[in-house]
Order: sequence, then C-alpha cells, then structure tokens
Amino acid sequence: MSKARHKQPFELPDFYVPWPARLNPHLEAARVHTKAWSYEMGILGPPNDGTQREVWSERRFDGMDYALLCAYTHPEAPSVELDLITDWYVWVFYFDDHFLEVYKYSRDIQGGQAYLDRLPLFMPLDLSQTPPEPTNAVERGLWNLWQRTVPTMSMDWRRRFYENTKHLLDESMWEIENISEARVSNPVEYIEMRRKVGGAPWSSDLVEHAVAEIPARVVQSRPMRVFKDTFSDAVHLRNDLFSYEREILEEGELSNGVLVVEKFLECDTQRAADLVNDLLTSRLQQFENTAATELPWLFAEYGLNPAEQAQVMLYLRGLQDWQSGGHEWHMRSNRYMNQTAGRENRELSVPLPSGLGMSAIKLPLTAGALGLGPRARSFSHVPRQHVGPVKLPKFYMPYSTYLSPHLERARRNSKDWARRMGMLDELPGLGLYIWDDHKFDVADVALCGALIHPDATPEQLDLTACWLVWGTYADDYFPALYSHTRDMPGAKLFNARLTQFMPDDVEAVNAAVPTNPVEVGLADLWKRTAGPLSAYGRKLFRKAIQDMTESWIWELNNQILNRVPDPVDYVEMRRKTFGSDLTMSLSRLSKGDAIPEAVFKTRTLRALENSAADYACFVNDIFSYQKEIEFEGELNNGVLVVQKFLGVDKDEAVLVLNHLMTARMKQFEHLVAKEIPVVIRSFDLDTDAQEKLHKYVEQLQQWMAGIPMWHAAVDRYKEFELRDAAMPKFKTGNIGSLGALGTSALRVAELFKREHP
Repeated sequence: MSKARHKQPFELPDFYVPWPARLNPHLEAARVHTKAWSYEMGILGPPNDGTQREVWSERRFDGMDYALLCAYTHPEAPSVELDLITDWYVWVFYFDDHFLEVYKYSRDIQGGQAYLDRLPLFMPLDLSQTPPEPTNAVERGLWNLWQRTVPTMSMDWRRRFYENTKHLLDESMWEIENISEARVSNPVEYIEMRRKVGGAPWSSDLVEHAVAEIPARVVQSRPMRVFKDTFSDAVHLRNDLFSYEREILEEGELSNGVLVVEKFLECDTQRAADLVNDLLTSRLQQFENTAATELPWLFAEYGLNPAEQAQVMLYLRGLQDWQSGGHEWHMRSNRYMNQTAGRENRELSVPLPSGLGMSAIKLPLTAGALGLGPRARSFSHVPRQHVGPVKLPKFYMPYSTYLSPHLERARRNSKDWARRMGMLDELPGLGLYIWDDHKFDVADVALCGALIHPDATPEQLDLTACWLVWGTYADDYFPALYSHTRDMPGAKLFNARLTQFMPDDVEAVNAAVPTNPVEVGLADLWKRTAGPLSAYGRKLFRKAIQDMTESWIWELNNQILNRVPDPVDYVEMRRKTFGSDLTMSLSRLSKGDAIPEAVFKTRTLRALENSAADYACFVNDIFSYQKEIEFEGELNNGVLVVQKFLGVDKDEAVLVLNHLMTARMKQFEHLVAKEIPVVIRSFDLDTDAQEKLHKYVEQLQQWMAGIPMWHAAVDRYKEFELRDAAMPKFKTGNIGSLGALGTSALRVAELFKREHP
C-alpha cells in the first residue's frame, strides 16, 4: 500500500475535553464476556443469516475493542452492568456495519425497509409478548438484550428507550436515500437527523440504566432536553471528525458533519474540520452553561427532593463520563482515523505519568483544548454598538401568496380589540407605554395575517390578526419589563401565570384575575379559539403558546449573561421565540380530524415545519438586526450568532444566513416532492385527508412567502422609524388612524419586488 494512502485528509484539531476519562476495573471480564456473547448470537463466526457475508472477523472485532469503549464511558458500572452495556454497543455497531454491507452498498431500499420493519417486534414493552423467531444475528442479539435490560426500568423509560432505538434503526433509510440521490444535507437538517441515526440519545438512555433513572416529571423540561441534545451532538460531531476518512473516502457515506460543513461553506476539509470542532466545543460549553444557570431553577420549580436531585446529578456525571471516555476510545480504536490523536496533549502540557487511561488527566494548555475560541466569542459582544442598516440579500422564494380581501376589516377590528385589552394605554403605575397608536400602525400585523392566511374567512382573519397582535405586543412587553432590569424571578412568575388563562374548561371562571394587557388578551383569545377544539387540540395549542412564552426566559438568561447563543441552541429556540408553532397550530387545527395526528408526528412533517419555521425566523433576524443590536441591546439574533461563531463581519454573516435559508427552503421542496407522497402511501390516506394535507402544505408555503413580504412592507424595521422610536415620547392621544396606512396588494407586491429584484 502506498504511503499516500496513509495520509490523513486533515489534521485532527485540539479537542476540548473538560472532564477526565476514567477506566472501569472490570474491563478484561467484559472483553471475555462480550466475545463469547458475540459468537453465541452469530455476530462472530460463520454467517447464519443466509447472506454468506462475514461482516466482522475476530481480528477486526478485537481491534475495535468495544469493551474498552464501555469501560471508559461507564467507569463505575458493576461487572454485570458493564457486560450488558458492552453487548449493547457490540450489537449497535454490528447493526450499522451489517446494514451497510447488505443494504447500503447495494442501495437496496426495499429490502432495507423490510429488514428494519421487523426489528421493533423484538422490543416489546410488555415482555409477555413473544417476538417471531429471529432470522439473523441483529434480531437474535436485540431480543436477548431487550430481555436483559428493561425489567428493572419504569414504563416511562422503556417507552423512551424503545423510541430512541427505533429512531436509530429507522433513520438508516434516510442515509440510504441520501446516498442514492447523492444528496448532502444542510447543517440544520444534519444535526437533527444525526441525533436519531447516530444513536447518542439511545446512549443517554443506557446511561440512565447504568447510574440513575431521571424523575419522569422533568424529562421533557428544557434543561434535561438540552443535556441530552448537547451530549448527543458532541458525541456525534466527535465521531464525525474521527470517522471522516473511513466514511467519506472508503465507504462513500454522505452523512458526516465535516462533509456537510465543507459543502455548505464551500471550504477546504481542514477548515471544515476546525469548524466542526468549534461546534463540538460550543455544544459542550452549552452543557456546562445549562448546568450552571438553569439546573438550580429546575430543582426549585419542579420541587425535586434531595434524592431526586441526586438522581439528576448522577445522570449528568454519567453523560460527562461518556463524553470523555468516548474521546479516549476514539483515540485508540482501529475503527477510526487517529494517527495524530493526542496532538493537543503534546504541546504546552504538564508532564504526568503515562500509561493506559492516563492521557486524559494531562493538562493541555492550547487554546483549542481549553475551549477558549467559542467561549471568548460568545461572551465578547458589546451591546448597543452602531451597526447601521443591513443590506438585504436576494431571498430564494419559490412560492407565492396573495392579499386577503378582508385586510381592512382585520385592521380595524384588531386595533379595536387591542384598545379594549389595554395594549395602547399607559401601564398603570409604571408611566410606560409599550405601544401607542403609532407603534400599532407601524407594526401593521393585520397585513401579516392577510398575507400568511389569504384564504381566511373574515372571522378567521380577525382571529389570526388578534393572535398576531397579542404575540407581537407580548414580545415587546416582556423585555420592556424584565430584560432591562434583569428580573429573572419576576419573568418566571409572569410566565407561570399565563397558563392560568388557558384552562381546559373554557367556560370556567378563572380563579386568577388578569393584571396586565398580556393576560387580558390571552384570556379573551383563549376562549375564542379553544372552545371548538378537542381536548387534545387544546393541549396542543396550549403547548405552542407555552413554548413561545417560556422561550423568552431563555432569551433573558442570555441577556443576563451577555452570552451570544450557541448556534444549535439558537436555531432550536428561535422557532419558539418567533411563535412559529403558534401560527402553524392554527392552520393544523383547522384541518379537523381528517388527517391522523400520527401524520404530524412523522419525521417528514416535523422536518417540513422546522424548515419553514427556520426560513421565516431567519428572515426576521435579517430585517430586525439593526433594531435589535443597535437600538435594543439585544443579542439573540441569527446574524450575530453567525458573526460570532464564524468570526465574520455583519455583511458576510447575512450572506451565510441567507444561504442557510435557501438550503432550508430547498429541503422543504425536497420533502414535498419526495417524502410527502411516501407519507400518503404509508398512512393510506383517503381523498379527503390527502386534500387537507396538501392544503396544509400550501398554507405553509403561503406562510413562508408572506413573512418576507410583510417585513419589507412595514416600517417597524426601518432606520428612520427606529431613530424616531428611540426619542422620548409624550402622551398625545390618538396620533394616527390605521386607514392612513392602507397598503394595497399592489403596493405590497411592488415594494417587495423593488427590495428583492
């Protein structure tokens, strides 16, 4: 083999490993046990599945050393538990290679799907259910492991473990489809899909099995979701760096973070690898930040007792052990590119004893190993600096919308409603106006409703406009009262009270009395909207509102810390701060029961909605950049996030964000063309359901088309209006009428065309 074959495609970066790796003393016993188990299951030895393909030789098995991986990632597990965990990892890596060998290489989509469809049968939640006779080593191993794992865990944990195992298996088809189409995913899509196909959420469930089960009532809380997601992303991004050579150059894979960044930014491989490492570091630091700033609030708000708090802390330490142990194993396994692994420990490090397990306790002093780059950039923002107007890029928009003929009515009625709710009045006792007539008119949110919901009835458009008024007003009210004062307790109390105005019994008299226009408006709109909904519909709609208002707490936390958000955390929280699910829920609920709820839970529909939401959110970030950064002292903005992460100026950051918008829009188009038909076939939707599903997709398209048109048409984000709004104001009564702002459909179209030729 030539010398060139051994040259790595890039130099491994200096990894940030904040927690020391420790080695389980039961390593050798686990090695002996898992090899014997692998022969028993048919993972090693002559093929027994009819394929006549030996996926692993014993020599290759020994070199990969999964027992070493598990001994590093579960350093305190008892011997029997370490054996079980090791067998699980042997099984999951074997499944990955077996699927590659039998189905990915041959691009056998039909055979691969049939293979995957059988595997859930070997994971019954109720162990009294007997699966079919296993036909290959993957099925045999899964049934053996399932029986040894779930009896000691709660039903809540079993469901989560089942779902994450199923995701890990099912999303292998996503990889095959991308390979078949030679399609490299965009960065946001990749992160979301990698969590499923990469298996780290599954690993975090096994951490619970090994150390402590999380109290069920906090599993879905933001801090616990962040811990699992940051853990998963860091594990996967690290693996992408080590496995790039094998996956891209040898196996023809396309699902690798380094390749995704390389293609998206059109940069060289080394630059892409360094950026992936920066993101890996940022995700680990998000884990640390959440533990320091959000965990104490979690304990207090959910009333966790000392034993439950200890369970959470043990789980977090288990995730930390996994991170550092996984890194140590990657540097040693023959499965990966690691010729220069450990380079970060050779420069400027304090010499300590050497030997197995000792490299992790050296003290590297390079900037990369200390994680200084991402941390310094995220905390270095200077508030309210002059940035000037943004030069708008040319947006990619393949869809269109039109203006509702009921716009003028919605304008009048929504303004009358806002006045009745007290939104245009001085806040009692504060001497403060959130909105006056001028600010209301400038925002012109009824125009937004008329563009994103053009086929609404007059009554529907009135309701849509009022919800948009409420959300926009509340989004202005919250920072005015809590961000400038950094009043986190007051903000949490404000948010907690809102749920009282969204009761299950819509006709019930609220025990709580509204004390501000946000509460008054919510109570009124909830009765008008939730009444016709089913119990499940109300729950779904309430959750969309709660997600939006709770996300403002996250923004406030970043303000208090003067911390520009981590890129992944920003994208996922931005959908909530923008209220995307709220407006989408209005469209979804209007479809009645014709579309099964399970359809909306599919990966395709979630990806469709997330793509649409991201496009709209980034539009707002670009238009509102000067307003937020220069005039409001804000730092939760996508343009700024890109600036800080990539180290580029405002103009370059806008271009990158617009490029990401385009990628998300093209993903939306891909889903509509390629995957919506599959969903229809999979659920065997009747004609009525198909029509309503297509109508929902059309409404998402109109929603995306209407958002930039509204931003371009209104003065809310224009510099002259921002400077005028920054000047002291005195009460002057009604200073303008909405009719004077009347904007015809032609005016909107002409303005948008001029802004974006």
